[in-house]
Amino acid sequence: MLRVAVVGSGPSGCYTAQSLVQQDPEVRVDVLDRLPCPYGLVRYGVAPDHEKIKSLQNNLRTILEHDRVRFLGGVHAGPGGVPVTRLRELYHAVVYCVGAATDRHLGIPGEDLPGSWSATQFVSWYSAHPDAVDAGFLRDARSAVVIGVGNVAVDVTRMLARGLAELSPTDMPQAALTTLAASRVTEIHMVGRRGPSQARFTTKELRELGTLPETDVTVDPAELALDPGYADPSTLPAPQRRNVEVLRGWSETPPSGAPRRIRPRFFLRPVELLAEQGHVGAVRFERTAPDGHGGVAGTGRFEDIEAQLVLRSVGYRGVPLEGLPFDADSGTVPNLAGRVLREGVVTPGEYVAGWIKRGPTGVIGTNRPCAKETATSLLEDAPVLIHKDVPEDPLAALRAAGADPIEWTGWQSIEQAEAVLGASLGRNVVKLPDWQSLMTAAHGDVG
Repeated sequence: MLRVAVVGSGPSGCYTAQSLVQQDPEVRVDVLDRLPCPYGLVRYGVAPDHEKIKSLQNNLRTILEHDRVRFLGGVHAGPGGVPVTRLRELYHAVVYCVGAATDRHLGIPGEDLPGSWSATQFVSWYSAHPDAVDAGFLRDARSAVVIGVGNVAVDVTRMLARGLAELSPTDMPQAALTTLAASRVTEIHMVGRRGPSQARFTTKELRELGTLPETDVTVDPAELALDPGYADPSTLPAPQRRNVEVLRGWSETPPSGAPRRIRPRFFLRPVELLAEQGHVGAVRFERTAPDGHGGVAGTGRFEDIEAQLVLRSVGYRGVPLEGLPFDADSGTVPNLAGRVLREGVVTPGEYVAGWIKRGPTGVIGTNRPCAKETATSLLEDAPVLIHKDVPEDPLAALRAAGADPIEWTGWQSIEQAEAVLGASLGRNVVKLPDWQSLMTAAHGDVG
């Protein structure tokens, strides 16, 4: 019987487990996660008001409840936890599905000023990630700049404009809900260095900005006109054409005088964050223009946009894993169809799937074929892997290595505690926001 550890319980980890048990009727899979809660970015990255996408948790739940799949939360693989070398001793194979754990930086002066954050930090806070801190994101903020024009940028822009009535039905932690509902931010700029036809947001996400109560969306037609695809959108691929059409509609609609305003901006490259009394006070942008080759070039003209809150949303990045090779340029583990490569040579028994395999690209569904490819590679190697002696059940060895595995019943206890908390606040399910409350609930204390 082949025993496999999958490190990470997000979509790529769950889909890897699913593919393994579907392809091999004997394999048994332990899905390990550092957190006591499963589902990865579906729980801690999808915006709280996107209930349809969050409902994907139900599909992932079915995978983790399979009789040959076991969820073990609270198991950290690497420094301070179970060494990677020990995991390799306990399982015939280990698949790392750890995603891209950090964010890209702008690399400009002032980026580290108080009031400047990654969108990842902001999302983690309002999504109740137990590592997140209440950093006073909105303290004294009247104007915000979101740097980036992907779906995460749209998400944080939308959350900044949401009010109490729209946020209360979500599972957002109570403290974040209270803070966002009391926000004094009235101006939100979402800024890209290229044009709307090259933006990475989807039209569905973009349109949502126009449905927010008490919020105008205003677009400068002059910035749209710079885009080579603006004059004749029919030359653009369908997704980009729809984006340009939505933005064109907003540019032709006069503002209603609503108390909040969202301003999608284009052809502006951030060059510096400017300080005001030791805190970020504005962002300096250089106007860019199409270079005729699909990129942009600086024009030497600059514009300052006031902001007491700056959120950069310019992509995720993988981080090195102890004991595994790492390509610093791509932020991935070198691999061949999911098999880890050490100096170009396949390492039987070590595999990757998801963003740490291919980089932070695609949507949630992209992880399915990626995971299947890795699972297929692993099972092709099974005749070699199966000869290694491993424990019949590695649970005791994990505990001996210092882990405190939270099994599925522990996760169910967390769910119950979150339902109790929500009911006590007159809301639906409300996430537990910190390690202590999660671990207390996991061990059965929901009072």
